[in-house]
Amino acid sequence: MGEIDVDKSLPPQKSIPAPPPLPCSPSRSCSRNRQELMDQPSLTRVSSISTATKNLLDSLFDEGYKADVKISTDGGGLIYAHTNVLSLASAVMKEMLRRSKKQGRWRSITIRGVPPDAVRVFVRFLYSSRYERDEMEEFVLHLLVLSHAYVVPQLKRKCEWHLEKGLLNLENVTDVFQLALLCDTPRLSLICLHMIKRNIEQVSATEGWKVMKQSHPILENTLMDMVMEDDNGQKDRVRKRNERKVYCQLFEAMEALVHICREGCRTIGPRDRTFKGQQPPCSFEACRGLELLLRHFASCKLRVPGGCLHCRRTWQLLELHSRLCADPFSCGVPLCRNLKEKMKKQNKKDEVKWKMLVRNILRTKGISWAHVLQPESLTA
Repeated sequence: MGEIDVDKSLPPQKSIPAPPPLPCSPSRSCSRNRQELMDQPSLTRVSSISTATKNLLDSLFDEGYKADVKISTDGGGLIYAHTNVLSLASAVMKEMLRRSKKQGRWRSITIRGVPPDAVRVFVRFLYSSRYERDEMEEFVLHLLVLSHAYVVPQLKRKCEWHLEKGLLNLENVTDVFQLALLCDTPRLSLICLHMIKRNIEQVSATEGWKVMKQSHPILENTLMDMVMEDDNGQKDRVRKRNERKVYCQLFEAMEALVHICREGCRTIGPRDRTFKGQQPPCSFEACRGLELLLRHFASCKLRVPGGCLHCRRTWQLLELHSRLCADPFSCGVPLCRNLKEKMKKQNKKDEVKWKMLVRNILRTKGISWAHVLQPESLTA
């Protein structure tokens, strides 16, 4: 009576399920599969905590079941917490709790300088990594400071992300920039700096900027210097771009000048050749304007340098060509050889200006001094 027959208690043989397969031996294939799993991105390997577990941790914080820590906040507020949770979540709090004097079962720490509600949101995050959207919008700056002070990198990244994705604006960018410098968040500080530079007039009129000007005048001067430097740099880039454009146009004009004097174009051509009336469209964009300038130069009665404005421009183009031309004896451009001889009698100041112009033109087009404009190379 009371004994159980083991054989009769067993189910029939057919109903016995097959045993699970034995774990594979540490062979090469198992090692390879394990390594492949480890090499996968972290998002495919991380398993999030279930909602039930998070609710349980929230209840543990809200109810303070067997709490053994009292956190004092501004205004005389108290927040009850657990030593083990705080110690595991923050190494700074672990050291604070170790140094605090125990009174009965209670240990006490103090967090001041931020609103009590922000401290509560911060401590709740240590339990369940949860926060409400409206709480983050209201206390994002305080949570950023707390996460940095108590070394909670997960919350710090959350604060940075929310600031970058919408909480950062022209009204608070000055405060966020100062906190980003203090809390060692280089990406956030760089974003704030760019926003300040782009909207310096609006930002400098905010209350945060005025407070910074009084409390940190050196930082305010540094920001203004950076804005001015950035503005000057932008103007300098525009100036250099315009200069490069002018140098390219001058180089193209030199090409068109040699093209006109060697082959002829439209109505102007070399004297020793017969001009063909029907010609395909010219590939030199500067040819049309230069041709009109040469036609005026040929018929103008004030052709001397310093006379007509158009003739003066033509003299300058001819002199520029003569300084770029490597073979004035076989060159078909008028006055090239004569202007080469004239260079030797030019004063030093004008000579320096012409050399700088020629150097900039060649540098803009990527041409060295050894390869200057030659009649044979321009129309190849």
